[in-house]
Amino acid sequence: MDTPTPQAHPRRRGWFAGTIALLAVLIIAAGAWRMWRPHAAPTAGPPPVPASTARVASETVPIARTGVGTVMTVASVTVRTRIDGQLDSVEFKEGQDVKTGQVLARIDPRTYQAQLEQSLAQKSKDEAQLANARADLQRYGDLIKEDATTQQTLDTQRALVNQLQAAVKSDDAQVHVAQVQLGYTTITAPLGGRVGARLVDPGNIVHAADANGLLVINQIDPIAVQFTLPEGSFQAVNRALDTQHEPLRVDAIDRDTHEVLASGKLVLLNNQIDTATGTISMKAQFANSAHKLWPGQSVDARLVLGERADALTVPSAAVQRSQDGFFVYVVGTDEKVDARLIEVTDTVGGKAVVAKGLAAGDRVVTDGQYRLTPGARIVERQQGSGLNGKAEVAEAGEQARGEKR
Repeated sequence: MDTPTPQAHPRRRGWFAGTIALLAVLIIAAGAWRMWRPHAAPTAGPPPVPASTARVASETVPIARTGVGTVMTVASVTVRTRIDGQLDSVEFKEGQDVKTGQVLARIDPRTYQAQLEQSLAQKSKDEAQLANARADLQRYGDLIKEDATTQQTLDTQRALVNQLQAAVKSDDAQVHVAQVQLGYTTITAPLGGRVGARLVDPGNIVHAADANGLLVINQIDPIAVQFTLPEGSFQAVNRALDTQHEPLRVDAIDRDTHEVLASGKLVLLNNQIDTATGTISMKAQFANSAHKLWPGQSVDARLVLGERADALTVPSAAVQRSQDGFFVYVVGTDEKVDARLIEVTDTVGGKAVVAKGLAAGDRVVTDGQYRLTPGARIVERQQGSGLNGKAEVAEAGEQARGEKR
């Protein structure tokens, strides 16, 4: 007898049908969401980098050579006493500016005053004897005419007059020496300049043989700068000296701030090149009434040889250095930057003179280069804004995303 086939449970069949229906609903909902969802914004690139820029200019610039120099005095004098004696007084202050002939110190003059008086007394004595000898000579001259005296007596008297005349001249010399020695008791400034530290205090016995002296005076107005240039600059400097009628201009530049402290003139081109260093020494002189230059100070000395017309210049801050040489970031029309190698011939007044690599009107980055790479986009930083720019960068990013939308 056949066994009947069991029928599927009705509850299991209902669960299976419900699952299929739910899957169908989810598939339909997913398709509808794909169809009706808003388009997602494309992934934005890196935000533009805030930077400052400037245009390449064409202008007339000086042709110059720059070397490292040292400020030195035009003249320096160690003031010493020329006689021995006690230093009575010092009539200057340390660090004071003095003029030529100004009294600086005094030495006890009494000994030298007494020597002068003694010389004057000796001169008076000899002058009296000379006057008497001349009178006797006159009388002997009259007597010889009457044969009342001998020729020998007359000749002896004439010799005595000559001897006394010589004695009076010697007395004049002694008086002059005594006056000079007395004058040395008052010590005056041999030149105008700035006084240094006082080396001897009043009350000390000073000697003409003392090595240190009493003080040192340095002439600092005008003042000089001694500097060197490479041997290769000699011909250019020599040609400029031959072709220009006026002395060549030299600018003394602060090595930290690059400020021009003073402008003067070249006064010396040394008569030989130093073979050990391959350099030639030069000296320039400057007016220094404001005392911006000081003896011993290190400065950059820029020797101006002439002018170059239509030279291309960029701010020195735009020029960067790499292992391949100098380069700048040039901004294209799409605000993207490109690193371009350039040739710099000189730096004058905060500007770099470019011989190759740029054209007039090119736009270069002058600030913010450390955040740039070739191909990066920039946004012009507002004048006076700092680099502290989270808001600035965020604003630039929003601007870029808006442009992409």
